[in-house]
Amino acid sequence: MARKKKNTEPKEEEVVEEEEEEIEEDDDEEEMELLQVEVGDIVKLKQVLDETVAGALLDNVHLPEDHALDNIKLGIMTLACAFAVVAQFSPVPFPECRPLLGLCCCAYFLLSGVMQCITTFLDKDCIMTTKPLEEAPAASKKDKKSKSDGDEEGNVGPPPAPKTNMDMAKYGLRIRTNLPRFSEFFTLIIEFQGVPDTPFVTQTWSVGQFFDAEGMFDEIGMMEEVEAVYERFAGGKFDKEETEADRLAKKQQ
Repeated sequence: MARKKKNTEPKEEEVVEEEEEEIEEDDDEEEMELLQVEVGDIVKLKQVLDETVAGALLDNVHLPEDHALDNIKLGIMTLACAFAVVAQFSPVPFPECRPLLGLCCCAYFLLSGVMQCITTFLDKDCIMTTKPLEEAPAASKKDKKSKSDGDEEGNVGPPPAPKTNMDMAKYGLRIRTNLPRFSEFFTLIIEFQGVPDTPFVTQTWSVGQFFDAEGMFDEIGMMEEVEAVYERFAGGKFDKEETEADRLAKKQQ
């Protein structure tokens, strides 16, 4: 009498489902892994915040970064290192090599001074610059929503076009950050690059909004805040320059 063949398909399906669940759990654990920072280390704290700001604008908003000034600095540093290598490994014996050593030392310190001037007067608190966009940015989701809400209210005539910053197709952006020593407040400033009296938007947060007492960093929350600041700039909703009267009024309050 022939034996009946056992049905193994349900078991195989269960094994496949269990493996898929394990893979999904592993992916969730990787996604939920948070960065921990020593909150007393101001340098590391600002580095993490700056990298998050740059990541939000480059990876999420997809702004094109401008490396022109960085390439110039790399060229200057490479040239300075070349003079140092010549001074160190020159085959000319001493003391005949003294003029060559003097020339290399002067060139090295001159290039180092140029680098310091670039850092002090050009870079300042800038963490990155971007190239002009190929076309003006699209309206933000908030502007589109307000536009559709106006249509539902029964307004007569065509609805107004959402406001966008057309100058972003002409000029690049300059992204600045500031975290004063012994301060808990981190400031982000977005403005045009190379434009005198440029309009800007600024936003200040307490680092405690993104770090807990153990130093766990809320990267997603920080990126969302940065994107909101960028949308303000892209929508032309600029901030006003704070006057001395405004500062005095704040102190009195």
